[in-house]
Amino acid sequence: MDVAVLALAGAATALATGLGAVPVFLLGRRAELLRPILWGLAIGLMGVASIVGLLLPALDEGSAWEAALGLVAGVAFLFFTRRALRMRDPHVAGLRGAGVRRSLLVFAVLLLHSLPEGFALGAAFASDTDGLALFVFLAIALQNVPEGTSVAIPMDAAGFGRAQQFWAAVLTSAPQPVGAVLAYLAVEEVSALLGVSLAFAAGAMLALVAVELVPQAAQRGGRGRALAGAVAGGAVMLALAAVLGV
Repeated sequence: MDVAVLALAGAATALATGLGAVPVFLLGRRAELLRPILWGLAIGLMGVASIVGLLLPALDEGSAWEAALGLVAGVAFLFFTRRALRMRDPHVAGLRGAGVRRSLLVFAVLLLHSLPEGFALGAAFASDTDGLALFVFLAIALQNVPEGTSVAIPMDAAGFGRAQQFWAAVLTSAPQPVGAVLAYLAVEEVSALLGVSLAFAAGAMLALVAVELVPQAAQRGGRGRALAGAVAGGAVMLALAAVLGV
C-alpha cells in the first residue's frame, strides 16, 4: 500500500508539470509580443531552480568533490547532446529546424533532472521524520509547474500544438514516480548517489540556460523585456523556495 501511494504521489507531481504549459498556449497570438518576456521567465525559473533546487541540495547530500564532478558531467552532457542534435536535422510532427532542436534540448535536460527529484520524494517517504513526505511532495509538485512553463515556451515558439506542449511537459517528469519507488525500496543505496545526480542535473540545466536560452531571449531587440522576465522568474522561484523552506 505504501508503494502504491508513493507511485500515485509521483504521478501527481508529473501531472503538475503539465499545468505550467497552460498559460503559454492560452496566450494565443499575444505570445509573439510576450515571447522575449517568456524566454526571460524560463531563464529565471530554470537558473534559480538549478542552483537552489539542485546544486545546493547536492552539496548537502554529498561532498564538494561529488557535487563538482556531477556539475562538470552535467555540463559535458548538455554540450554532447547539443552537438549530436546539431549534426542531425531532427523533426517532430512535421516540424524541424533550430526551434525543434532547442525544444528537444529543454525536454532532455528537464527529463534528466526529474529522476533525482523522484529519489528525493522516495527518500522522504522512507524517512521517519514527521511531515517530511508531505513537505517534499508539495515542494516538487509546486516547483514542477514553472518547469512545465519552461518546456512549453520553446515548443510554442517552434510551432508545437497545445496538447503536445502539455504532454511533453508531463513526460519530462515521468521518471519521478519511478525514481520515488526505487529510492523508497533502496533508500540507503540510492541516497549515496543523490548528491552526484542532483549536481549533474544542475550542470546540464545551467549550461542549457547559458548557451541556448540567453542568446534566444536577446534576439530581435527584446533584451529589456527578457531581463524583466528573468528577474520575475527568478523572484518566483526564490519566493517559492522561501515559502517551502527549500
